[in-house]
Amino acid sequence: MTEPSDKSRYTANIQGEVDSAALYRALADAEAKPQLSEIYRKLAAVEDEHAGFWAQQLERIGQRAPSPRPSLRSRILSFLAHRFGPGMVLPTVNTLEQIDSGQYDKQSEAVAGGLPGAERSHARIITALAGGTPGALESGTLAQLEGRHRGMGGNALRAAVLGANDGLVSNMSLVMGVAGAAMSSHLVLLTGLAGLAAGACSMAMGEWLSVTTARESFERQIAAEAEELAQVPEEEETELALIYQAKGLPEAAAKTLAKQLIGNPESALDTLSREELGIDPKELGGSAWAAAGTSFGLFTLVAIFPVLPYMFGLGGYAAVLASLGVSGLALIAIGASTAIFTGGSFLHLGLRQLAFGFGAAGITFAIGKVIGVAVGG
Repeated sequence: MTEPSDKSRYTANIQGEVDSAALYRALADAEAKPQLSEIYRKLAAVEDEHAGFWAQQLERIGQRAPSPRPSLRSRILSFLAHRFGPGMVLPTVNTLEQIDSGQYDKQSEAVAGGLPGAERSHARIITALAGGTPGALESGTLAQLEGRHRGMGGNALRAAVLGANDGLVSNMSLVMGVAGAAMSSHLVLLTGLAGLAAGACSMAMGEWLSVTTARESFERQIAAEAEELAQVPEEEETELALIYQAKGLPEAAAKTLAKQLIGNPESALDTLSREELGIDPKELGGSAWAAAGTSFGLFTLVAIFPVLPYMFGLGGYAAVLASLGVSGLALIAIGASTAIFTGGSFLHLGLRQLAFGFGAAGITFAIGKVIGVAVGG
């Protein structure tokens, strides 16, 4: 007799394959390079075949196969890929693929159907596309793949979510600490706004310095590479050929490709920067001003939540409770959004974020209460 868990397991597998297929199709639609777009479409086709495999398993036990929609996580990532390009979400897709690569290893039906090997192959391909493990792709498209997604989006979305959490928790803790000291609502509001401004400026300056320093370092490395290319082009050609051999190209093909690239100084420098240094000369880590502006705006956006009740004239414990309420909703939203990158539960991560945020606020409120009593005599 079929175990009741079989139906739920097969259904969950179908949902996972539908999610992956939808996401790969979104990456294919968003990808400007035909070679890469075709790779994504082939991956989507394999995922569709896997979904069909699990539908057959359901039919085998007398159950009707569902036709599920892509999950919320898959739809959000697909939207981001369309809006910002594949490079923005590819690191997240890579993480999710590594998590799922062994999911079929202990499912006898999957092993019999050869699914575990296909999933691990997908993981290796996505790692190569994301700029990870060399040698994962052994084809003529390798030269187009390498360096394509480096420095474009990276983990910018993940960093944005974590930065938003920092801004919210830090200002909420500051507001709760001052409120705990029994300060007037007016002083709590001024303190919260001052903390918002100081934090936003600090974040913006930190991002500007970080990106500017990185850009200057990249420029120096590229300039040194250009000098080497001009003085000893033969050595650079040899290095480039060795790099391509390490990535899986045959020796003859690697030498031919390296010779063709070195023949054009401009393309040679661009290729050496990407392959040898891991730097995209067109990006150089992005715009320092854009990074600063984004950090400033994001910090301001989330840090305003704890002071909103005070801005509308509330005071006393009513303002404290209202501040915790709106901040709590924002914490849940931020925590839930991390599930997009980790594959975890939206509810679990949202509540976990709420617990940590309220824990920090509770500590600062208690400290403020003690200090307020001590100062007030």
